[in-house]
Amino acid sequence: MGKAVTPTLHTEDLELGYGPLRVVKDLSVRIPDGKVTMIVGTNACGKSTLLRGLARLLTPTAGAVFLDGKGITTLRSKDVATVLGMLPQSPTAPEGITVADLVGRGRHPHQGMFRRWSEEDDAAVARAMLATDTVQLASRPVDELSGGQRQRVWIAMALAQQTPLLLLDEPTTFLDIAHQVEVLDLLAELNAADGRTIVIVLHDLNLAARYGDHLIAMKDGRIAAEGAPAEILTAELVEEVFGMPCRIIADPVSATPMVVPIGRHRAFAAGKETPDAISS
Repeated sequence: MGKAVTPTLHTEDLELGYGPLRVVKDLSVRIPDGKVTMIVGTNACGKSTLLRGLARLLTPTAGAVFLDGKGITTLRSKDVATVLGMLPQSPTAPEGITVADLVGRGRHPHQGMFRRWSEEDDAAVARAMLATDTVQLASRPVDELSGGQRQRVWIAMALAQQTPLLLLDEPTTFLDIAHQVEVLDLLAELNAADGRTIVIVLHDLNLAARYGDHLIAMKDGRIAAEGAPAEILTAELVEEVFGMPCRIIADPVSATPMVVPIGRHRAFAAGKETPDAISS
């Protein structure tokens, strides 16, 4: 598939919250078209809330989200779903549904009064399941799967939707390190193959720096810094956002920035100080 122009996604003075609690505050950001964007930050900094706002799962209390220049809340749900796919952090499946049926639900936005299930839908589901290594699980009930298997099935459903914009909230949750890398490789390949715009909330800073073209670091509901990982990921930024002293070195595999935490254990390992000396 050749690269195509993807819909644009940006916010202006966006405010999001739950009841009286403001979580995202006066945030304006433009998601780079055709790139992989990683959103990072501490727990409760607003990462997932921002992603939910971008996906129209949360209505702004102020400001707006724009999809291709139009206020996303003014668009029909079906029109949004055909261009923007979202994998939330803790999705739930109907009781007893099989893997194949759940992945097939990713094709629902493409159905309509005069558009029934087709060979194209079968092919999209098959490609998604092959890419996520879930083909052998097709007939199994989703609620019988392990956490890692279930997560791969949800990713398959999002891929089957075949949207030019794909938002994923912690897609590597429950996965061991080998499957984390496989999933991120897959998403990077999708982006490279067809210019799909992908936005991922991720906890692992080093994987975010390795796989992201663009990094958005959030703190207290606002953007602390954004840009290419090599340009913004500094020890100063990590300490400001995460409160963690660190060193930044080059990843020996990708040459992208790699965060090496400085913990209290470093002195013990070097034999320079005792725990009592450090705590005093």
